[in-house]
Amino acid sequence: MTLIKSISGIRGTIGGRPEDNLTPIDAVKYAAAYGTYIQRNSTADQLSIVVGRDARISGEMIQSLVEQTLIGMGITIIDLGLSTTPTVEMEVVNAKADGGIILTASHNPKQWNALKLLNAAGEFLDATAGAEILAIAENNDFNFVDVDSLGKKTTISTAIDDHIAAVLAHPLVNLSAIKAASFSAVVDGVNSVGGIAIPALLDALGVDCTKLYCDPTGHFPHNPEPLKEHLGDLSEEVIRVKAHMGIVVDPDVDRLAFMDEKGEMFGEEYTLVACADYVLSKTPGNTVSNLSSTRALRDVTEAAGGQYFASAVGEVNVVTQMKAKKAVIGGEGNGGIIDPNLHYGRDALVGVALFLSLLAERKCSVSALKSTYPAYFMSKGKIELAQSMDVDALLQKMAERYTKEQPLTIDGVKIDFPEAWVHMRKSNTEPIIRVYAEAKTQAEADAITQRFSDELLAEAK
Repeated sequence: MTLIKSISGIRGTIGGRPEDNLTPIDAVKYAAAYGTYIQRNSTADQLSIVVGRDARISGEMIQSLVEQTLIGMGITIIDLGLSTTPTVEMEVVNAKADGGIILTASHNPKQWNALKLLNAAGEFLDATAGAEILAIAENNDFNFVDVDSLGKKTTISTAIDDHIAAVLAHPLVNLSAIKAASFSAVVDGVNSVGGIAIPALLDALGVDCTKLYCDPTGHFPHNPEPLKEHLGDLSEEVIRVKAHMGIVVDPDVDRLAFMDEKGEMFGEEYTLVACADYVLSKTPGNTVSNLSSTRALRDVTEAAGGQYFASAVGEVNVVTQMKAKKAVIGGEGNGGIIDPNLHYGRDALVGVALFLSLLAERKCSVSALKSTYPAYFMSKGKIELAQSMDVDALLQKMAERYTKEQPLTIDGVKIDFPEAWVHMRKSNTEPIIRVYAEAKTQAEADAITQRFSDELLAEAK
């Protein structure tokens, strides 16, 4: 497996040969390249970088390699240990650090890990910065300091608590209404840091919490992507304990999905729709999501008198568009909530608090809330990439074939039809082409995904 190098970071599987997988040598190399980039782009006398990790089995090893490499460059490390991605993002700002590194491969299985790289604002690096880091790594263009100039390491053990405190202080979080509602929830923490952060947040919100897979061992009990087909145990537990809802996050807690009181998925696409509905009811304005997200956000935004805008896939692209359009909330349809009142990063903790605030104020069940939103159904397919496949040329052919539909090509190819759409793009995180479709019924959406997957494979021959 070749290392995947993108705006989403440096990602690969553990073990094997350097440059083919994420090995100790690669961890050191790309940590050094990032450290060099920070040195060249900061005017601080003493540089500092925040480092945190999810509970992956390889996390402690990779963290040690990364931190000691940066110490060897004279950089101070602020070690958060086990931490969520949004917690690291917020701590970069709180600590006035020059950057941050999150060691997580998000939704990927346990054999994967990655270095996610942040700037001094606690936001993901843009493509220009990413290209500079890759060039530094390619040329081994870094230097290490002498023994008297080595960096130091400090630890912060309260970062998740501080994050929760910031969520509770959010001006739109209705703490009194949530506590009065006496909610109960089952939490699937996929044996990672969500098992620490989400129950602690729920306890602070006065929600009765039943824990499922909340021991941060890194041994994921099921595929860690928070999709319906992976969450049978959560469904059974919600029904068994008669909880008001189920809550599931991915290993680094930047994706969030809910389950209703019947053990049925609320739909990760609708996580953002519901949170936006609540925010728009308090602070009308614009919203942003990526091209692969549900049309329901557009519908809810326009109903509230705002404008909806789409961005290319990737958190950094959503954030850039949110700032440009002064969006009051945004995110990605994979359950990623970005609330600029807190910070410009996908954050499951603030998503939980906003969702519960909405539910408490509406005084309805999770299933009843879902019924108030436009009904769309999404199908998500993928095509494994062959080494010989020219993906850019392939997608260009698809755009040319559907010229009459005026496809969007800012990120792969998105084709809008009157009652449906399809989006085909090369993944930033896996060696695949993603084929997403949305329609008024699940059968229609599945048929569109299959149709365009077949057309892509036919073109590739």
